[in-house]
Amino acid sequence: MKYNFNEIEAKWQKYWAENQTFKAINGSDKPKYYVLDMFPYPSGAGLHVGHPLGYIASDIYARYKRHQGFNVLHPQGYDSFGLPAEQYAIQTGQHPAITTAENIKTYRRQLDQIGFSFDWSREVRTSDPSYYKWTQWIFIQLFNSWYNNHTDKAEDISVLETIFSSEGNENVNAVCDDNIEPFSAEDWNAFSSEKQQQILLQYRLTYLAETEVNWCPALGTVLANDEIVNGVSERGGHPVIRKKMTQWSMRISAYAERLLQGLEKIDWTDSLKESQRNWIGKSVGASVTFNVIASETKQSDVIDVFTTRPDTIFGVSFMTLAPEHELVSQITTPEQKEAVDAYILKTAKRSERDRMADVKTISGVFTGAYAEHPFSKEPIPVWIGDYVLAGYGTGAVMSVPCGDERDYAFAKHFGIPIPNIFDGVDISEEAFSDKEKTVIGNSDFLNGMNYKKATKRAIYELEQIGQGQGKTNYRLRDAVFSRQRYWGEPFPVYYVNGMPQMIDAAHLPIKLPEVEKYLPTETGEPPLGNATVWAWDTEKNEVVSNDLIDNKTIHPLELNTMPGWAGSSWYFNRYMDANNTEEFASKEALNYWKDVDLYIGGSEHATGHLLYSRFWQKFLFDKGVVPVDEYAKKLINQGMILGTSAFVYREEGTNTYLSFGLIENKKVQPLHVKVKYVNASDELDIEGLKNDEEFGDDYADAEFILENGVYKVGRDVEKMSKSKYNVVNPDDIVSDYGADSLRLYEMFLGPLEQYKPWNTAGITGVHSFLKKLWKLYADDNGLKVTDATPTKDNLKTLHKTIKKVKEDIENFSFNTSVSTFMIAANELTAQKCTSKEILEPLLVLISPYAPHIAEELWSQLRNNGSISKAPFPEFDASHLVESSKNYPISFNGKMRFTMELPMDMSKDDIEAAVLAHEKTQEQLGGRTPKKVIVVPGKIVNIVG
Repeated sequence: MKYNFNEIEAKWQKYWAENQTFKAINGSDKPKYYVLDMFPYPSGAGLHVGHPLGYIASDIYARYKRHQGFNVLHPQGYDSFGLPAEQYAIQTGQHPAITTAENIKTYRRQLDQIGFSFDWSREVRTSDPSYYKWTQWIFIQLFNSWYNNHTDKAEDISVLETIFSSEGNENVNAVCDDNIEPFSAEDWNAFSSEKQQQILLQYRLTYLAETEVNWCPALGTVLANDEIVNGVSERGGHPVIRKKMTQWSMRISAYAERLLQGLEKIDWTDSLKESQRNWIGKSVGASVTFNVIASETKQSDVIDVFTTRPDTIFGVSFMTLAPEHELVSQITTPEQKEAVDAYILKTAKRSERDRMADVKTISGVFTGAYAEHPFSKEPIPVWIGDYVLAGYGTGAVMSVPCGDERDYAFAKHFGIPIPNIFDGVDISEEAFSDKEKTVIGNSDFLNGMNYKKATKRAIYELEQIGQGQGKTNYRLRDAVFSRQRYWGEPFPVYYVNGMPQMIDAAHLPIKLPEVEKYLPTETGEPPLGNATVWAWDTEKNEVVSNDLIDNKTIHPLELNTMPGWAGSSWYFNRYMDANNTEEFASKEALNYWKDVDLYIGGSEHATGHLLYSRFWQKFLFDKGVVPVDEYAKKLINQGMILGTSAFVYREEGTNTYLSFGLIENKKVQPLHVKVKYVNASDELDIEGLKNDEEFGDDYADAEFILENGVYKVGRDVEKMSKSKYNVVNPDDIVSDYGADSLRLYEMFLGPLEQYKPWNTAGITGVHSFLKKLWKLYADDNGLKVTDATPTKDNLKTLHKTIKKVKEDIENFSFNTSVSTFMIAANELTAQKCTSKEILEPLLVLISPYAPHIAEELWSQLRNNGSISKAPFPEFDASHLVESSKNYPISFNGKMRFTMELPMDMSKDDIEAAVLAHEKTQEQLGGRTPKKVIVVPGKIVNIVG
């Protein structure tokens, strides 16, 4: 009976699918366990061997928990809206839905052939109307909510309307827009409906506002910060500029403190938690108001700043505004307008991330305006500089060059006077990090105080003159929620006289319309501006032709779509009741599954998906939709499998390529080539490269300079990427070695959290192990397992394996489990073990890792049903307790032979037994030993 892995794996994958072996039940007598992977975006390239790493780890754990008797939910789906499919549609004209469906088909085939125990009956696709119906529903709930600081949660907007109509907004403590104008109940009731709607927009948790965004002209859309790398778009490498646009935003800032505090009760990695803490960026300090000195032609404005060091107020010698600050255009003098406008245009070409990271470049322009110091009343020049960001704090800083290195460098660069108010006091950065911290003050009310006292006093004095107050600030900004794309969730929004109106949830989903082209319109509208049937009939409650718009009963629909993170911010809840057509998910399902017990995914999502999804979960908890406010108890970030790239070296200015050993002291350009043309000795298949259609004529006429008759490539370990030609397709590995070999090898490469290079040659080791495992159970004559009573050594091998594998799985140390399996197979082979009492539980141990071979051998042992239902073997420590000891017997310190004796023998009995042994008598030659040293359980040494 041979190990035909291709047939075996196909057989059991078919069995699992037909029998829905891994289908979870909503409600069970078994305890629940929810294992979740970050679902994939189905790209056209399909999976490479790096993608399954986290899926294999989560699958091992899911299978292990089933063996332990848990009702396991282990679902999978697709994050199927996104820019790549849209870009492909622009290039080819093919509808994104078609390419997405084709890509999903490829992904599903690849995932199935690796043997994952997913419950496919709960599959979700974010681009499916039956799914995004509920994403639209959540958007409506956010629109109809505001954040009440008194109750510290989201509440229905109708509560706020009642307060306004009875007492105005004077006593409302809400998270809302800045500069809310006060009004009385009488005012509110007298406002027009349109005015009331405008006011409510300033309080809603999702709202329309003019916002600074990352605009990519080439892609025709807004990009999130995490979609920008080194100042260009991650997709396509296009330039990105800062631009003001009217956008939908999510008031995530309302949840800043709760997002911080929630990190304390979830078992996520410390590095991920720290990333979120830094992104939220809590700071305690003061809000300070500086009056702009009015000119003859302009009225006075005020500049609000937030500072964590209000005690440094007397060190302020200039102010710096973000170039995008709304006051810049109002306060800039005519003489400085040209310089300021030029600087703003230049700054718009730099992303916020670049500006934050650049600590060396000093740039700025004087506005010509001055502000008044709140205490000294001295004029302070107002500058703009791109190191200040409009979205952080107030977009303005009070610059203290004698206490801040960056302010100091800025002042020195532009010749701004730096007041000398310290008389030799240490004002270095080190001094500012000390507990007592230097106080920069020359006023009687600050002198002689330490940092903490001076801070409190400065805030008090600012409050007394009405120019400041204590404040807690967060770096976290509201999230822009609009995208100028086609392939995304449509907003359930239509407009009446420019004001957004929600479509009733009963009429969802609002499906994407057909468009002729996927580019923005000639007038700059988003791609949905090309739709001809994209208007809302308020009487028929349906989408109708644009030609029917009369702004009475038929109105225009929103042209933007939602961002990619919309659908991924709640999908973990939908899996709990994925086929429910009547509600988000039933209360019964939500209360049963509650939350994710184990979530595995990449750390690159720390401040994107993982922050936004926590925000949505807390909101849904406030609204009573979900039972918990943190959706994932434990999160593990898997590392990355890296590819080994291959390079050829073109000599500069020529079409000549030098072999790797010849490039020293030469000017060459390294170019990636496909690893499939390189053998294990790093030798290039030149003809294969020249004939590759993807490279066209790039290498057709090239001259390759050889060394020792071959062309040697250079090698480097990099991220596995199609553009680097270092991708290894799992289809090839599964075909050549089997899915079980792939699963074991990916775990064997190293600890789950670490980055590790892929080397296809290394997979032969785990494949050989599987063949050795097979031979424990079967040979050419068939199954050789018997009912023989296991030996002591058999039981010892089994139980130390049970102990180690259980510990490894629970510590997510999957790589060491693979080594343990190899040791066990070697020991049992050496012991010539055929006992079913040993070999049957061994299959259960290995089945989470290599499920196909385990299922087949389990079946061959005449067990009914899937091995996945079998209980995990119980560890019995008694089999590891040594009943005897093989003592080394030494004479004058030199070991001469060994002797096995019971562990419970006394020292006297051990001495007597050793002295009576014939080999001892032979060594002594009739002499009486001077001394016999016995260390029970260790050694015996006879001193002649």
